[in-house]
Amino acid sequence: MIRQFLSTAFLAAALPVSILLAGCHTAPNNPAASSSDGSYKTYKLRGKVISTNPATQEVTVQHNAIPGFMEAMTMPYKVKDPNILSELHPGDTITADLLVSQHDDATILLDHIVVVAQSRPDYKPTSIYHVPTPGDQVPDFQLRNQDGHLIRLSQFRGQQLLITFIYTRCPLPNFCPRVTRNFAALNQRITADPNLTGKTHLLCVTFDPQNDTPQRLRAYGAQYIGSDAKEAFAHWDFAVPTEDVLHKMALFFDIGLTPEPDQTITHTLSTTLIGPDGKVLNFYPGNDWTVDQVFTDVKQSAQHS
Repeated sequence: MIRQFLSTAFLAAALPVSILLAGCHTAPNNPAASSSDGSYKTYKLRGKVISTNPATQEVTVQHNAIPGFMEAMTMPYKVKDPNILSELHPGDTITADLLVSQHDDATILLDHIVVVAQSRPDYKPTSIYHVPTPGDQVPDFQLRNQDGHLIRLSQFRGQQLLITFIYTRCPLPNFCPRVTRNFAALNQRITADPNLTGKTHLLCVTFDPQNDTPQRLRAYGAQYIGSDAKEAFAHWDFAVPTEDVLHKMALFFDIGLTPEPDQTITHTLSTTLIGPDGKVLNFYPGNDWTVDQVFTDVKQSAQHS
């Protein structure tokens, strides 16, 4: 499915369009095309669309060198979700995940396609998205946490706040569960460090307010924390926004969301480290960030706060 948006980070460059295609489900035309089971290795691709071929479900891309995989060249790639081909046009500049099979079939697929410069001047974006940039002031969003209490981002001023977005029904282990596991590892390392305890708070926000009640979030969080005790959530909240607040948070934190007919949610991943002053310190799109990387950022920023 397709998320079409315009990121404000690109507004100064002739209003390029970003179209993000991501998911928490495998495209039905490619039932084996999943990078979450370890059978695919992911590389980052950037290039220009030359043509599309719906009959073969391929897009031909003139792309830059792909570090660790191939030199710059022009070649056709099969897309994971053929429905996106109608949204791609010759001349579009794209970024994408190149999924390379680790089995003998040598399958190669394009997924998570983003149009960062759009060739059709008549295109109008459906929403204007903001890409968090260091120094950006984060709005004071209000949510309800796993205990049913109203919380606001402003109450964490004076601490670092690491915020990410998930939903409890996410079926792919490489998406929401992976991010939450990483947060669990960070929670352990942060609470074990006396220089960070009390200075850093974790927050998982669901983008499924229809299903993720505070009670469900508490049960979900307890699985990762390893305890349902009240003090277990002292440094890590799980919270649900209203639909209106969710929309505003999605725009600010650059999250593409599309509810699917099968009740799953096609979505992007977004994690942000916010400083004690309520301003963005670091932004980690996708799921490629590591626990070591973010923990190092947390420690370094804590030393200067």
